[in-house]
Amino acid sequence: MAEIKVIEEKCTGCGKCVSSCPFSLIKIEGKKAKILPGCNFCGTCVDACPFEAIILEREEKVVDLSDYKGVWVFAEQRDGRIMPVTFELLSAGRHLADDLGEELAVVILGDNLKENLNLLKKYPVDKIYAVQDTLLSDYKTGFYARVLTSLIEKFKPEIILVGATSIGRDLAPRVAARIKTGLTADCTSLKIDKEKRCLVQIRPAFGGNIMASIITPYTRPQMATVRPKVMEKILPSSSSAQIIEIEPDLTGEDELVRILDKIRVESDVKDLQEAEIIVSGGRGLGKPENFSLIRKLADILGGAVGASRAVVDAGWIPSYHQVGQTGKTVQPKLYIACGISGAIQHQVGMRNSEVIIAINKDPEAPIFNIATYGIVEDLHKFLPALIEKLESLSSTKK
Repeated sequence: MAEIKVIEEKCTGCGKCVSSCPFSLIKIEGKKAKILPGCNFCGTCVDACPFEAIILEREEKVVDLSDYKGVWVFAEQRDGRIMPVTFELLSAGRHLADDLGEELAVVILGDNLKENLNLLKKYPVDKIYAVQDTLLSDYKTGFYARVLTSLIEKFKPEIILVGATSIGRDLAPRVAARIKTGLTADCTSLKIDKEKRCLVQIRPAFGGNIMASIITPYTRPQMATVRPKVMEKILPSSSSAQIIEIEPDLTGEDELVRILDKIRVESDVKDLQEAEIIVSGGRGLGKPENFSLIRKLADILGGAVGASRAVVDAGWIPSYHQVGQTGKTVQPKLYIACGISGAIQHQVGMRNSEVIIAINKDPEAPIFNIATYGIVEDLHKFLPALIEKLESLSSTKK
C-alpha cells in the first residue's frame, strides 16, 4: 500500500510537480497542488518539488532476498505440444542463470508429459519441475495459478520468465498478485545488473517511443513476460537435468472456468510467428480489396499475410494478422512491407527479420531506415508487375 500527500503549509503552487507528472494527474487548485485519483505513486513529483511539500509513504513488503535462488522458465504447452516461445525463454534464462552463477530450471504443467520431459532433457537446463494431472491437460486459470504459486512459495526462485502469449498474459499477473511481487509485461530484452544483482527488464513504453529499463529491487521473485520471437531459440546440447515430479493439490474450488469446446479461428491461416516469409500490407493499399495483392504474393512465395495496426483497426483484415507492438512479434527470413510507413510500434514487431524489403512511394517513410532493400514506387504498379514476373518464373520451372 502507498499514500501520497501534499503538505499545504509548504506548497507554494509553483507548478513544478504538475509538469513533472508523466500521467497529468496533478493540478493547481487554490494556489495549492492537488493530486488527482489514479496516481500510481511513481514518486516523480516528490523529486520535482523544491519545497519538499509532497510526501510519499509506502508500506513495503520486507523480503529476505537471499532466500531466493535460480532462474525459472514456464514451459507453455498446448494440446501436449511445447510452444516455441519456451525455447526462446530457455536461451535467455541460460544467460541470466550463468551471469548469476545460479541454476536454470523449467516448469511444465500438464498431463502425460513423458514425451515433453524427454524433449526438455535435451536442452541445457539443470532441473525440470513436472506437475502432472488430468485437470492440467488444458490451460485453466485457477488450476495453473494455484499450482505455480505453490511451487514458487516452496522452492523460491529468484527470476521467473513466462511467454507473453494469451496464456502467459493471463497467468503471470495472477501469480504475481498472489505472491505480492512485481511483474514487467511484454519485455523485449533482459539482462543482469551484477552490482545490484537485479534483473533489468527492458520493454517499449509510451507507445513504443522509448525503451524502459525496469527493476524489482525489493521483492522476489522477479517476474517478466517476454514477447515471442524477440530472442533466439536455444539449441539442444548435452544435459543431465534432474526431473522433480510434484503431486498437485487440486480441488474443484480452483476450477474458475470450464472448457466447453475448442475453436481455431486461424485454422486455415499460416501462423505469423512460425512463418519464414511474411508479406504485410498497410494503409498504402488504399482499400481492403487490395489485400488480394498481398495474399497473392504471399501464396506465390509460400508465406503468411501480415498487416499494420492501421488496417486492422479499419476492419480491412482480422486482428490475428497484425504485426507490431500490440500485435505479433515476428522474425522471418524475409519480411516484405507494402504500403507500411513503419511507425515505431510496427517496427518493434518485425525489425529482427533477417531481410526486410520495403515498398512505399514516400521516400521519407521511417520503414526505409530499417529496410535491407527499399523500393520507392507506387505499390499498385509494382506489386502486379512483381507477381506477374514470379508467376512466369514459376511456370518456366514447371
